[in-house]
Amino acid sequence: MATGTEEPTLTVDELAARAGVTVRTVRFYGTRGLLPPPVIGPRRVGHYGPAHLSRLALIEELQRQGMTLSAIERYLEQLPPDLSAHDLAIHRALVASWAPDAAEDMGRAELERRAGRALTEADVDRLAAMGVLERPADADAGAYRVDVGLLRLGAELLDVPIAHETILAARTVLLEHTRSAAHELTRLFRDEVWGPYRERESDPEHVKAMKSLSAHMQPMVLQALLTAFQRSLKEELRAAFTTE
Repeated sequence: MATGTEEPTLTVDELAARAGVTVRTVRFYGTRGLLPPPVIGPRRVGHYGPAHLSRLALIEELQRQGMTLSAIERYLEQLPPDLSAHDLAIHRALVASWAPDAAEDMGRAELERRAGRALTEADVDRLAAMGVLERPADADAGAYRVDVGLLRLGAELLDVPIAHETILAARTVLLEHTRSAAHELTRLFRDEVWGPYRERESDPEHVKAMKSLSAHMQPMVLQALLTAFQRSLKEELRAAFTTE
């Protein structure tokens, strides 16, 4: 399993504290195969890295969506085994987009703790530009309104050398196109799936199939969107930067 550029250095206690779960939960996920095993270091001490932390965050988000552990196992099994912490963070951000607003109010100290790093004023400006947080009206006493589903991904993107204006432009493009895709997918589901279902509500087998589809549709659609976007982006980048 890839862990990005950082070596696994967290003990199980440190991993649990960073993820906001118990050590028992970490070990339980390990026995279920939801979490890859740690790297065994000197004195047989297990060490965890960024990808473990991102996977725990993804599991948490899937649970917030109402998925059972068995369903989460099936979802994770479909992901490539060598996903980096950044890739997992993207998956979590996409999954979080289906959830109701997950905004929380928190002070600067809690914001930095949840982000896993100290934040400069420039960092806060960039997070605000990405839509991760809103600054308090009272800078001295107010709390930040933070989208916790996007915070870790936003913190990781702080190290990417992208101008503030570029982030705003990219966010506008993504919002416009994802809204358009969501609109068309909703229309398709309404016309081709929901309509026929309403006409066959008395069929027990059809009702059962619809309930199953409803439970699994969101992760499946997200996976399809991510895969299609990755392929399209790869093709566009190759065309843009390949010299004749």
